[in-house]
Amino acid sequence: MINSLLGDRYKLGEMIGTGGMADVYVAEDTRLARQVAVKVLRSDLARDPSFVARFRKEALAAAALNHPGIVAVYDSGEEPAPYIVMELISGHTLRELIHKGERVPLKRALEIGEGILAALEYSHQSGIVHRDIKPANIMITDNGDVKVMDFGIARALADLGATLTSTWNVVGTAQYLSPEQALGEVADLRSDIYSTGCLLYEVLTGKPPFTGETPVSIAYQHVSGVFALPSSIIPGLPAGIDTLLTVALAKNPDDRYQSAGLMLDDLYKVQAGEVVTTKIAKQPVSRRKVLIGVISGVAALGLLVGGLFLTRPDVNTSNLPQLPNVVGLTQAEATALLSDYVVTVTRAHDGRIPKDRVASQVPLATTRVQKGSGVVLTISDGPGDSVVPIDLVGMSLIDARSALTSVGLVISSTEA
Repeated sequence: MINSLLGDRYKLGEMIGTGGMADVYVAEDTRLARQVAVKVLRSDLARDPSFVARFRKEALAAAALNHPGIVAVYDSGEEPAPYIVMELISGHTLRELIHKGERVPLKRALEIGEGILAALEYSHQSGIVHRDIKPANIMITDNGDVKVMDFGIARALADLGATLTSTWNVVGTAQYLSPEQALGEVADLRSDIYSTGCLLYEVLTGKPPFTGETPVSIAYQHVSGVFALPSSIIPGLPAGIDTLLTVALAKNPDDRYQSAGLMLDDLYKVQAGEVVTTKIAKQPVSRRKVLIGVISGVAALGLLVGGLFLTRPDVNTSNLPQLPNVVGLTQAEATALLSDYVVTVTRAHDGRIPKDRVASQVPLATTRVQKGSGVVLTISDGPGDSVVPIDLVGMSLIDARSALTSVGLVISSTEA
């Protein structure tokens, strides 16, 4: 797509990144004469209405956030392929910094945590949960500023009635996954706090709080394991850091900081050399309940055996087979094509896919996964009841269309 002109405005240059849903290009905004980043939905997914809707939802969620610690979204469009125009950041990801193997100085590590928490406090107050805080989604600019990016799997707090069994919400990376996400339960702003705790722990100590041979074993530890106190790994750390991270990494969301702002307050105390007095809860965990919960989450979501397997950096997937695209097929046709995999079937209303046809699949089509891994298929139950948004007046046509399609409504025609 290099040199393509999107929306008669954005001329694409080199590809600078790729992800599970989209490719990212540097581009020239010919109207404003500035460099931007453009995220373009992968061509193999653009024909899947459910993922197009997810892509639109990302644009709506991210465009609503205006904060110096969050990568800005400027524009979006759909021709010749769905795309999102974003702020172009000159810098590197926190993942790149961690992979260098150099320990981050204490002062700088706390500054990074401060930047992440400030951005999350703003997004949470705006009703948006990130749900995938990890080093790859944290940018460090050339000036040293911290910016959180990729709110593509975020959702409004008002939508928390759904759980991770909603297929497009099957997200997260094993080492930063909250216990409730591992169990397939509701994820809220406290899940972001847990993930931030995991990330800050790794920045401070050089290793994540929990490790394992497989994503399943890591998830089990998130739910029931005990991590080593940071001060036992790096002697001389302020005592307040142990308290800060122990509260952030509490198994029960009710025992964590109840807002990013509260965690930020304690982080400021650590920076100032003050005593952190937040109480640490001590509650026993039923290991039998944990094991059943994790296994149930795996069976219901196909998350840890399938999707999260793909995130392991030490696994070479180049020789693994690609998953076929089964969206639009009947369940029988899809399962026949996926006979080498463990298929889990869920059902959900979908106004774009005919009833009893596959509406979406996780992992995505063309993803390389090992035979025997889990695949989740969502079968359409046809259109369900939708609440028509009432605040469309004043929106651009693109934003209004996205708001309508995000609740399952289909636009048959538009007039100027």
